[in-house]
Amino acid sequence: MVSTNDFKTGITIEYDGNIYQVIEFQHVKPGKGQAFVRTKLKNLRTGATIDYTFNADEKVNRAIIEKKKVQYLYDDGTNLSFMDMETYEQFDIPKGMLEYEKNFILEGTMVTIIDYQGEILGVQLPEKVTLEVIECAPGVKGNTAANATKDAIVETGYRVLVPLFIEVGDKIIVSTIDGKYHSRA
Repeated sequence: MVSTNDFKTGITIEYDGNIYQVIEFQHVKPGKGQAFVRTKLKNLRTGATIDYTFNADEKVNRAIIEKKKVQYLYDDGTNLSFMDMETYEQFDIPKGMLEYEKNFILEGTMVTIIDYQGEILGVQLPEKVTLEVIECAPGVKGNTAANATKDAIVETGYRVLVPLFIEVGDKIIVSTIDGKYHSRA
């Protein structure tokens, strides 16, 4: 159990049958009435963000989240297969659960699995990944407009906007947070 007065950003709680991560919190002490804690919570099962207000010193269950380093093995069409690097146990995660994340992981990539009592809640990617450009339009000579970009497709099939000087075969660094081009590798 944890008191709402002890909330910190990033803490995970079990509340109302769901697992939440505290994104923001604010202790409010009005002139009249009881103090309360205004929070912004992220549902770790659905990814939805909600605003919720707790009474000050209300007790909620702490959710103990395990994080395990695993290696991505392959995509069988329905599931993505991973292997725990400590136990060498293999397991699958439904492809639909990792719709965004699969754009940034290649076979052999190390990722962190977020697990709650045996239930896999998701995958935590590295902040930036290096991917090879497999398809893009040629840069047009003389097109020097500020920040001119073109579409490129990387080896995972993900489409990203890149500067005009990027060519097929170049390795680029892509941010997994917003899915945007960061720099040439």
